[in-house]
Amino acid sequence: MQSHETPYRWHGERFPSTDPAGIYAALADLDNPCHLTVTPQGIGAVSGGAVTVGDTAHGGLPLLASVEALPPRRLGSAAFRTAHGVNLPYMTGAMAGGISSADMVIALAREGFLGSFGAAGLLPSTIEKALVRFAAEIPGLPYAVNLIHSPSEERLEKQAVELFLRHGVRCVEASAYMNLTPHVVRYRLAGLRRGPDGQVIAENRLIAKVSRPETAERFMRPAPAAIAARLREQGLITAEQSELAHLVPLAADITVEADSGGHTDRRPLPALLPPILRLRDTVQREHRYPEPIRVGAAGGLGTPVAVAAAFAMGAAYAVTGSVNQACLESGTSPEARALLAGADIADCDMAPAADMFEIGVELQVLKKGTLFPMRARRLYELYTAYDGLAALPAEDREKLERQIFRRRLDDVWQDCVAYFEHRDPEQLRRAEGSPRRQMALVFRWYLGMASRWAAIGEPDRVMDYQIWCGPAMGSFNDWVTGSYLKNPSNRRVADIAHHLMRGAAFHTRLARLRTAGAHIPAAAAHYLPVPLDTSVTGPSAAPR
Repeated sequence: MQSHETPYRWHGERFPSTDPAGIYAALADLDNPCHLTVTPQGIGAVSGGAVTVGDTAHGGLPLLASVEALPPRRLGSAAFRTAHGVNLPYMTGAMAGGISSADMVIALAREGFLGSFGAAGLLPSTIEKALVRFAAEIPGLPYAVNLIHSPSEERLEKQAVELFLRHGVRCVEASAYMNLTPHVVRYRLAGLRRGPDGQVIAENRLIAKVSRPETAERFMRPAPAAIAARLREQGLITAEQSELAHLVPLAADITVEADSGGHTDRRPLPALLPPILRLRDTVQREHRYPEPIRVGAAGGLGTPVAVAAAFAMGAAYAVTGSVNQACLESGTSPEARALLAGADIADCDMAPAADMFEIGVELQVLKKGTLFPMRARRLYELYTAYDGLAALPAEDREKLERQIFRRRLDDVWQDCVAYFEHRDPEQLRRAEGSPRRQMALVFRWYLGMASRWAAIGEPDRVMDYQIWCGPAMGSFNDWVTGSYLKNPSNRRVADIAHHLMRGAAFHTRLARLRTAGAHIPAAAAHYLPVPLDTSVTGPSAAPR
């Protein structure tokens, strides 16, 4: 980047623009360098052309500042793009229950993006249908599948890994892990082998989504030797794979998840990302992996400025979540998408998580337009205060049956029995003789159904919708106000991916010009989301 401190001059066929629309167009031409020059009409901006040194050059205009071409693919890590076969260092994180749908993953793959299928909470038969679709519709294209740590449903985690291995799934996004399990370790190690040159090849790529340094470190280090030995003894990995386990990190990609929708510790990204980057460097010095671990960023990334900030802090790739749920390809209902499109940054709240209800884990949900957070917290208060459904005060039980469940709790329990006999009989065995565990299953019924009601758009249950959402959704809605993306019917997941990445490159160049002392008019300093098949016209299309 050149600045006014050195006597440079600019030469080119086009004359620099001095109006905001022309300045914006030059800044948004990411495939060419952008120059700020002194013209007879004032400060102007132009893309392309050439720069020469000093006053000896013939003609040209004095150069104030210059930034190089910055197509979005140059952001973040080239190694991430190569490892996952994608065009840009960007992925969409999984949203459970198929909200990150097969349609979403397929749409992203066809545009060269990595999308993670929301397998968490789905039965193995449903997951398998999605895997069959991926093999048929996007063979050879990038995709990931989510593997969630659910201590109360270990059987489903095991079955999911068996499915992934059987169908040759090469990329898994592991989320909500507090401790390592044999199942996530098995997935990674089952893909290890030596190449012809003796180097270790890890065919099964693991992307670990974490929100604490201690969890990140577990995934940055090799698989625990004790777990690898047990897997070998059980015949779940080979002797060679057990021996190679100590040569590679458990996860080659670590996604640092800040204040996000769903399971989250609600940490600010600027506070969380730097310590984990330093931890990565410490682990790398110790283990000297041939391929250093990549650290990406997630949580709160709903605008180009936020994505640019993540890359500026050193993120190898960016991960979005909440904003994709409002897209046409998501596996939720038009009613839920409309609620998301109306959310502001303060319209989120914490509520008990269905999969970790008993241990008090919470997740972030939309509170605008629904009573779910308040009702879910009330259930947890009752769970911690009483030893079973029979111990509930008559008044509280009557309110639950009338306002929240709208059914007799005994009938809900019978539904739970029928459900878990098919899904996970171990849940019922653990609840035998334990009124408190039975109460937990009944309360989890409401939490699970609240997600389903939102996904199918149950009209009689709008006030009970559980919609996972972080503040990025409100930030996104503010950014797109006045643009074509304001309307939920125009929100396509690949469009949003392209705009966030192009906008991040735009704002990165803007920051470099400002660092050089250049002043950019406010009307030209905001990236504008216009339809991708429409040329950028400048601030006339600006949302405000």
